[in-house]
Amino acid sequence: MATATPRRLPLDALATGAMLLLCVCWGFQQIAIKLVADDVAPIMQIGLRSTFAALVLAVVVWRGEGRRAFTDGTILPGLIVGLLFAGEFLFVAQGLLHTTASHMSVFLYTAPIFAALGLHWLLPEERMKPLQWLGVAIAFCGIAVAFLVKDSQPAAPGGAGNVLLGDAMGLLAGLLWGATTVAIRKTSLSEAAPAKTLFYQMAVASVGLLAFAAATGQHGIRYTPAAMLSVGFQSVVVALSSYLAWFWLLRRYLASRLSILSFMTPLFGVSFGVLILDEPLDAGFVIGAAMVLAGITLVSGAEMVRQLLRRR
Repeated sequence: MATATPRRLPLDALATGAMLLLCVCWGFQQIAIKLVADDVAPIMQIGLRSTFAALVLAVVVWRGEGRRAFTDGTILPGLIVGLLFAGEFLFVAQGLLHTTASHMSVFLYTAPIFAALGLHWLLPEERMKPLQWLGVAIAFCGIAVAFLVKDSQPAAPGGAGNVLLGDAMGLLAGLLWGATTVAIRKTSLSEAAPAKTLFYQMAVASVGLLAFAAATGQHGIRYTPAAMLSVGFQSVVVALSSYLAWFWLLRRYLASRLSILSFMTPLFGVSFGVLILDEPLDAGFVIGAAMVLAGITLVSGAEMVRQLLRRR
């Protein structure tokens, strides 16, 4: 007798509250990196948190599957996904040296646009509808506005040129995040346990990012209380707990509804950047960011939008 596919639940108070906490956590991670960048380079911070998460996940995977854990054909796709994940956070770390945390929060979250485009071409069931294509067009127009419409004052001390470089790295990070989503959907990792998929990403990122930090002289650490607190927060809360909570929610609730709520993250990221780091916001970036978020909402929430329009 065939086993029925578990029915995903609509959002309830638990899911909504959990997503709110996750978005606050994810929105704050760029701020946490920036706050102690003088004590620990961003690339080193992300490498350290990835190492902690990889070690914990290795124990979880080993206890759950034992020696058969890596004989199920997931090693090659796991390495590919790990490289994409490592590349994403390499661009995040280096980009934060040039641009603001607010900018990085928005450009990183262009990932759903790139994921939707990749899945459209590779999976028939993921073909986009006209409303979603409209969302893609709005989002890319928003990216152009955020890049090209600049006030006379640069958004970061490095100068306007450096800000553009950092913004471009944030966009590339979003592209690689989207590619990671596509790779997981198209390979055997789509059926693997979430802990194993996350382990591959964290393990490759740990090795790659720490090696890059050492090769570029960014491996120095000043053991200040603020640095230890920030790296601890990123390791335990961001790199491990938040991602595992996200995977748990995806298994229990409707993914489309969760995705819509996840777009609160850049809003929190921008708010934290302004309030905590005193980052300035130019008009072009604000308008462009609003267009990007509107476009992403149309792409990921097109079905919800259609249902609302039909009801009206």
